[in-house]
This record gives sequence, C-alpha cells and structure tokens, in this order.
Amino acid sequence: MKRLSTEQLLSINKFSVDDEAKHIILDRQICGRCESKPCRFACPAGLYSIKDGEISFDPVGCLECGTCRVVCSHPGAITWQYPRGGFGVIYRYG
Repeated sequence: MKRLSTEQLLSINKFSVDDEAKHIILDRQICGRCESKPCRFACPAGLYSIKDGEISFDPVGCLECGTCRVVCSHPGAITWQYPRGGFGVIYRYG
C-alpha cells in the first residue's frame, strides 16, 4: 500500500460549503487589531490568509477541528459552530 502525504490525504476529502449559514465568521474589526494572527499559522488546512491587508478565511477545506478558535486570544473575533446537517467536511480516508 502506498503511503500518502498529509496534503494528499486532505485532497481526498469532500467539502460541502453552506453559503447561507457560514460556520466560521470573522469580526474584521477585532481581527484588524490582532497583530500576531495565530489563526494563520495554526489552521492545519492553511485556510486563513491576508488579502488586501485583512485576514481572510476560505471555508472550502475546513476540517472543523476548531483550532482557530482555540488559538485566538481575542474574544468575539471568531464565531465558530459546526456546519448544518448535510454540509461540511466528509472524510474519505481513515
């Protein structure tokens, strides 16, 4: 059996994004005051980035691990909840 890299394993997963009820919402004002932005480095899927000077999150690829809310030290910056039924990540390997 061929051993797959972490990136290859993550690419096998399927994601269904709920555009009507996002499961992660960022408060841009609070995030704008955060200098370290640990969510950018802690997210195992690397979904946080800086665009036009502001933090941005791409829900496609979210593993629903909650790491971003755990590492964030600014209350209210990240509103996080599990996706509604039928949406979110579908693990296809392991």
